[in-house]
Amino acid sequence: MKLMQGKTAIVTGAASARGLGKATARMFADHGARVAILDLDEGKAQAAAADIGADHVGMACDVTDKWACIDAVAAVLDAFGQVDALVNNAGITQPLKLMDIEPENYDAVLDVNLRGTLYMSQAIIPHMRERRSGSIVNISSVSAQRGGGIFGGPHYSAAKAGILGLTKAMARELAPDGVRANAVCPGFIATDITGGRLTDEMMATILDGIPMGRAGAASDVAGCCLFLASDLSAYVTGSEVDVNGGSLIH
Repeated sequence: MKLMQGKTAIVTGAASARGLGKATARMFADHGARVAILDLDEGKAQAAAADIGADHVGMACDVTDKWACIDAVAAVLDAFGQVDALVNNAGITQPLKLMDIEPENYDAVLDVNLRGTLYMSQAIIPHMRERRSGSIVNISSVSAQRGGGIFGGPHYSAAKAGILGLTKAMARELAPDGVRANAVCPGFIATDITGGRLTDEMMATILDGIPMGRAGAASDVAGCCLFLASDLSAYVTGSEVDVNGGSLIH
């Protein structure tokens, strides 16, 4: 059963080979979707799209630029004719302590994670409202729920917590228009977002706090995104779904 047959999706920040976005784009494609991969680097976005199959497109988009988001959505609609799902995956993290967060650190992390989620959603909502159909999946983090303590600094926790509030407010406002919005909260997932700055000691400490005893895989998060983007979750909106191996049970 292909859960996304005949559907189309946009996944932001999806050019990184081992990232959540690429894994999600690939899983959507495997389930019959046509996917638009958006990333800062157009060449990498196009290469990632080609890697998952011939029917997909890669485009440059800076999610912190509202007009870039609007232009990207227009280009995707030109290519596909419709968009059924948006996965707001683009994000960055910085392992800073509270007192080390400078204005430029705050701006960078809040802008990409939170402002980018808002701008991309604003760009696609008119189309989804017109069709009275659509699913928006926002990537938050267990850091938002437990107050950091894994890798990202407090400003990362704040940005990802902001995504939870934004998601719920979006869900409440968009539900009468037939558009759903949900958040996914990954725990520790083995991706490249840490930039090689995770020591063996840090890894051991993290794994000690995960009842399932392993780091998550990007495909673990992708599967949850697939569920939320598909019609299986037709009556699910305003939720936050934990994908954390039991590291936060609440």
